[in-house]
Amino acid sequence: MALFRRRKQARPESRDRTADRADLEHLANFVRSRRGVEAFVEPKTTVTETTVILIADDGEWTRRRIDGPDGARRFAYQLGIPVYDVRIMGYPQRMRDYNERRKRRPDRY
Repeated sequence: MALFRRRKQARPESRDRTADRADLEHLANFVRSRRGVEAFVEPKTTVTETTVILIADDGEWTRRRIDGPDGARRFAYQLGIPVYDVRIMGYPQRMRDYNERRKRRPDRY
């Protein structure tokens, strides 16, 4: 006879959303306003949906949700930019350098 029953814990619902028009417009504007932009697809996790990070030639970057890896590839193809899987390629050094510069001189960014 069980005195205490274990309740099944409900799975937390994802509060994350998929990409919307504003996300795609932000990404497209980033590509149009910077040089040498490349796309890096970040996989879906337990916390976030699939995202794409765009990195310009100077290391400046932005990240937004995207409709899965195939959606990221279609998006990059439409804008004519290269697309990579971050799990295979990793993040480029220029992004880390940019982040380091921002830490040292936050007033300039």
